[in-house]
Formats: sequence, structure tokens, C-alpha cells
Amino acid sequence: MNNINGRTPNETVSVMTELVLPAQANLLGNLLGGQLVHLMDIAGALTCRRHSGGEVATVAIDKLEFKHPVKVGEIITVTSKMIWAGHTSMKVRIEVGAEDIKNHTSILTNTASLTFVALGEDGKPTAIPPLLPQTDVEIAAFEKEQKRYLAKKEKSKN
Repeated sequence: MNNINGRTPNETVSVMTELVLPAQANLLGNLLGGQLVHLMDIAGALTCRRHSGGEVATVAIDKLEFKHPVKVGEIITVTSKMIWAGHTSMKVRIEVGAEDIKNHTSILTNTASLTFVALGEDGKPTAIPPLLPQTDVEIAAFEKEQKRYLAKKEKSKN
């Protein structure tokens, strides 16, 4: 664990950029969904490793939306930012944008929320630093996820 005092959401941001190649596409020339999920999972893990200072494992993909197809030849940017942290768990918001370099246009193609758990050297969940939301938007996202977490925890008791 690196910073016991916590980190801000902006300190957790990870950005990956990649050119979509034919080997990553389906017969329609669109990026395969599985390829995109793979990239989103890596970006989310990088964000959580940056926060926790150690290894992490994917626990859940809570929400994944495919808004627009991504075509071969477009440049995708996968941006991941932590929105919530508990004792060992972390939740990230991921956005994917596609850039058509010929037309100089960009579009939001996908969004997702993924949950990760921090792992100690023994491979078991380990404590992480707190997340320190700074802006009104970050605070609202954190509080929303905290309520969801507490409701899920209460439901699992019953």
C-alpha cells in the first residue's frame, strides 16, 4: 500500500489509446466486444493498481453499454477513473471514445463500471487507502456508490 493518506480520483486516472486493426474486428469491420472489454479491464486494473499500490483482481462488471460501433482504422481512447473505494474494493468508471481521423470527429462509444479488489502478497483481499473525492461530481458519484454498497451489504445479510 503506497499512500495511506489516500488519493484523489484524478490521481487514479488511466488513459489508453489504440488503433483498431482488422484482427480485432468482426465481419462487419467493427471492433469485437470482447476485445473492447479486455481493454476496459486493463484500464480499470491500471487505475486500481495506481490507487492501491499493488495487485488487483476484477470482481464485477456492473454496467456495460455499447452506444456506437467502433470501426477498423479508428483510434480508441479508454479512460478509467476511480469513483469509489471501500476497505478492499474499488469501483471505476470507464469511458471509451472513438476518433475518426479522416473526418476529425470523436464520439463516446462505450461506458462501463467495473469493481476490483486489492490483493496482498498472499493473494487475499487487502486494505487500501481511502479515495478522496474533490469536486461536487466526484463527491456525488462516491456517495451514490457508497449507498449502493451499503444496500447490497445489507441485502446479503438477509
